[in-house]
Formats: sequence, C-alpha cells, structure tokens
Amino acid sequence: MQKLFDILAIQFRHFLGFIVTRRVYQVIFLASIIGFTILFAKEIKGVSNLFPHVDKVAHFGIFFVLAMVMDKAFKLPLMVQILLLAGYGAAIEFMQDMLPYRQASVGDFVADFIGAVSYFIIKLGFHLGSKQRNG
Repeated sequence: MQKLFDILAIQFRHFLGFIVTRRVYQVIFLASIIGFTILFAKEIKGVSNLFPHVDKVAHFGIFFVLAMVMDKAFKLPLMVQILLLAGYGAAIEFMQDMLPYRQASVGDFVADFIGAVSYFIIKLGFHLGSKQRNG
C-alpha cells in the first residue's frame, strides 16, 4: 500500500508542477484552519435536512483532512498532533457556543476527535501492512 501512496504522491506533484514540500503543506494547513474556522462560525441553513447527523459526518471529514495535512506539514509526535487537533475542536465548540445562531455539541467534538484519530489509525495500518510485505 505504501507503493500506492508513493505513486499517488508522485502523480500529485506532477499535477501541481512542483514538488510538494513541508512548507507547502504548512501553507495548506494554515489556509485550512482559517477556512474551516470561518465555516464553523457561519450560520448554515438547510444542510441538516440532507440526512441525520450530517454535521457529525462533516466534522469527522474535516478533522480527518486536518490530521492528514498536519501530519505532512509538521514533524510532531503523534500525541502532540492529536492533542492540538482536539484543542482546536474544543475551541471550535467554545466559539460556536458564543455565537447566537450556533450551539456547542459534545457529539461534534467526539466526531472531530474520531476523525483525527482515524487518519492516524489508517496511516499506521498502511505502514504496518507495507512493513509485513517488504519483510
């Protein structure tokens, strides 16, 4: 599976026309944090009617992506990354609780945490799988 990731990374670099460095991932991470914070602060109408718990799915997906980009952007220990993302999730819920048209939700925070941890579990699974195949 690691070979698949390597191939995808090469294709992504070719598509962009430059090598994706840690600095590029840091810029992507910063832009993502800013963009997602703005989205979490906005009043969103009508989305909850798509399917039950659509907000939990969105929180999970956003934090999965943030974990992936953060992992590529910074050389931080796993627990530090998880704690930073959990802190960001808690801060988002605190911010939403302060807004008159939003509300804080423990369920959203749990979805944030599970999304971030899921990325690292999948990454670990791929890493262990490629280690077994390569000896």
